[in-house]
Amino acid sequence: MEKKFKNDEIVSVLTTEPIGKMLAYKVPHQGCDLGTFVLVPLGNRVVMGVVWSVNRDQLSRHKVKKIEKILDFNPINLEMIEFIERFASYTITPLSAVFRLITRVNKLDSEINFEKKYSFTTNKIKRLTLARKKVLEFMKLNADLQFNINEITKKCTVSPSVVYGLEAINALGVNYYDRDKPFPKLDFSLKGKQLSKDQKLAVEKIRRSIRHNAILLKGVTGSGKTEVYLECIADCIKQNKQALVLLPEIGLTSEFLSRVEERFGVMPGEWHSGISLAKRRRVWKSVSKGDVQLIVGARSALFLPFKNLGLIVVDEEHDHSYKQDDGVLYNARDMAVLRGVINSARVILASATPSLESWVNVEKGKYLGVELSFRYGGALIPKIKTIDMRLEKLEKGNWISPTLVDQIRVRLTKGEQSLLFLNRRGFAPITLCQSCGEQVSCDQCDSRMVQHKKLDRVMCHQCGNIDRIPEKCAACGSEGTLSAIGPGIERLGIEVQRLFSDAKIAVLSSDLQTTAAVLKEQLTKIAHGEIDIVVGTQLIAKGHNFPNLTLVGVIDADLGLQGADLRAAEKTFQMISQVSGRAGRDIKAGETFIQTYQPDHRVIKAIVDSDLEDFWRLEANDREKAKVPPFGRFVSIIISGVDLKKVEEVGRVLLKNVCTLRALGIQVFGPAPAPISRIKGMYRNRMLVKADLKTSVQKPLREWVLKSKTIKGVKIKIDIDPYNFL
Repeated sequence: MEKKFKNDEIVSVLTTEPIGKMLAYKVPHQGCDLGTFVLVPLGNRVVMGVVWSVNRDQLSRHKVKKIEKILDFNPINLEMIEFIERFASYTITPLSAVFRLITRVNKLDSEINFEKKYSFTTNKIKRLTLARKKVLEFMKLNADLQFNINEITKKCTVSPSVVYGLEAINALGVNYYDRDKPFPKLDFSLKGKQLSKDQKLAVEKIRRSIRHNAILLKGVTGSGKTEVYLECIADCIKQNKQALVLLPEIGLTSEFLSRVEERFGVMPGEWHSGISLAKRRRVWKSVSKGDVQLIVGARSALFLPFKNLGLIVVDEEHDHSYKQDDGVLYNARDMAVLRGVINSARVILASATPSLESWVNVEKGKYLGVELSFRYGGALIPKIKTIDMRLEKLEKGNWISPTLVDQIRVRLTKGEQSLLFLNRRGFAPITLCQSCGEQVSCDQCDSRMVQHKKLDRVMCHQCGNIDRIPEKCAACGSEGTLSAIGPGIERLGIEVQRLFSDAKIAVLSSDLQTTAAVLKEQLTKIAHGEIDIVVGTQLIAKGHNFPNLTLVGVIDADLGLQGADLRAAEKTFQMISQVSGRAGRDIKAGETFIQTYQPDHRVIKAIVDSDLEDFWRLEANDREKAKVPPFGRFVSIIISGVDLKKVEEVGRVLLKNVCTLRALGIQVFGPAPAPISRIKGMYRNRMLVKADLKTSVQKPLREWVLKSKTIKGVKIKIDIDPYNFL
């Protein structure tokens, strides 16, 4: 049962202000509930907060201020409070910062979504001016109706101040109406697509699962995982519970919303950075009231205040976009599982190429594994072949092998589509002076500027710094010596246009399709067969269904295998497998050709053999031997500041106090300059903490950092379970 507080009882209020503690306030005369949203005085300001608990401190009652206003929103429930607390504890994040994630709608005030309407009360007032008389006569004539201020001022040709004056003396009555229209109800009784035998078995297995709250829905590309979890959403709605579907990319939202509308008759609510503030406000309020049954959104949708959450789906659960790398650091996939446990909600993690973490959790019995082994409708898995680039003869400035060019021509002759994949934005990753060897670099980051020829710009992909493409070398002053090195997606598109001048070509990248509407238009053209050759980055690699696409060419398969990234092999395997899955999803067979200089690399061989299980076993074996995630725990400590000496000093202090961690068997490596040692003018040093899975690292890490001397202008960021080691 929810806790209720009475007038003048002292409660602790959590605000969004970064002050490091709860604040004490008296409950107003009408009382309030645990989880109530309020406005409270703080210094000379009024800030928003939530009633968190009874305050048990010994406080002088006359010094405690009262809550100023109760906001007209449903209180957050006990499950949400527990989720915030456990999230904050696990990620070592201040509660106030997590609360800010919950209240992402700006100006979350009780009156902001309400329309004020006036009705007639009386015309017996002391000062009856001509303007007031006109208004009161009009309102009396329409006494059974209500009007907003714009309607009254227009009908009576008076200023708004006249209406406000009549309101102040109660000559006009006032009512408030919510501007936000309710979401239409989803019809769970509508028939979905005819499920295959494979899909029916998967749905029944999920329905029967009692012991497992988390389920890994694993299935080959094109096997119909979406239809399986849409059936589970129908079950959830039928039980009068709410469902949440997380997607890794905004670009996938439009296509998925259409599938939901087709299945349930109406659109669900959506939540991501691409929707307006008004829509976000409407969704937030409807979720808290329990009025919206299904939300489709990005990772931040996980923090919506659901009233009765019954199901969370994390689609493409392996995708690294679920890891938040700035601000509050968290993995939405893992936190979705946590929220599911707290809410007693089922969590479905769906992927054709699951993360090693989820695969291991199935092997250990922590998650239930449900598998779809066949493509829907009898479509065949594409055949995958390598093109050994050591044997190909490329002309200077070309990146597409003659073998792949021939394969594309075959498809053009047949009237079929081809997709060329290169996961590198822009025209070229490096702009080099051929006279002195200097590379065009960002002056704010330890990073090279990427050339974007279409925009006539060079851009830093770390900080977003933009400049015109230089005409001469900044180092030696030579003109005409700057050369673009290596291919980006724009450069590949130009090559395709040159080789296949009669073909209809679309180049897809987040730099080029800057809005969801533009991307949707391009995707629709591809799906309808209006494009012959698609050239794309990871934007096109997952979740899309193009019936006439029969060829996929991976231009630089070796790109992701370089560097010291713990998950390099896993990411490369997932990315190429996903993009390969775009081919042959209908009745026409598909093929994938992988251009590589390392055809015998175990990752490339695993992709060619389409042997997911064998790859995971080998990868798991290597990681288990090294006791690294998911068989050990990593924590990244990032020390940053504009003054390198101060950054290094803080690192030395942390290292000096590290004995308290080592006494618990926790290893600490570093500090050392980060691979990208400066971003946005901030120098960055890193430390890596390694611990056994059974070791609870949060409390000792928090104490270690707090105990160490900090220096003004230097930030220490703790990243639990890091994905990015740059």
